[in-house]
Amino acid sequence: MTDQLRISFKEMCAKFEVTPRTLRYYEYIELLAPEREGRARYYGSREVARMKLILRGRRFGFSLEEIRQWLLIYGKKGERPQLETWLGMADRQLVELGRQRDELDRTIADLRALRETAADEMARLDDGAED
Repeated sequence: MTDQLRISFKEMCAKFEVTPRTLRYYEYIELLAPEREGRARYYGSREVARMKLILRGRRFGFSLEEIRQWLLIYGKKGERPQLETWLGMADRQLVELGRQRDELDRTIADLRALRETAADEMARLDDGAED
């Protein structure tokens, strides 16, 4: 590793609040490639930056395979194709998240209406109990 940052496997897990299993899986599917010394693994700036991108991508709803493919583009084709791919992925995901938000808004409205109906029924039952 040529950069000065060098953190251990345990430190990487703690820094990103991921389990050792998650970190090992990300290595297995070639999202991360730490330096190895015997059984020890060390992560430099590149791996830390990739981990940030992976976690952001997951938060945005991208699959690990989509993230892996996107990260591969930089090494094979360069920055411009990677950014073009990112724009397409982002546009697609924004549409999907908007659809999910609309569905969630409908579900919330339905639940509120059902709750209001139940509250009205409770009030009706309470009024009838006073007679």
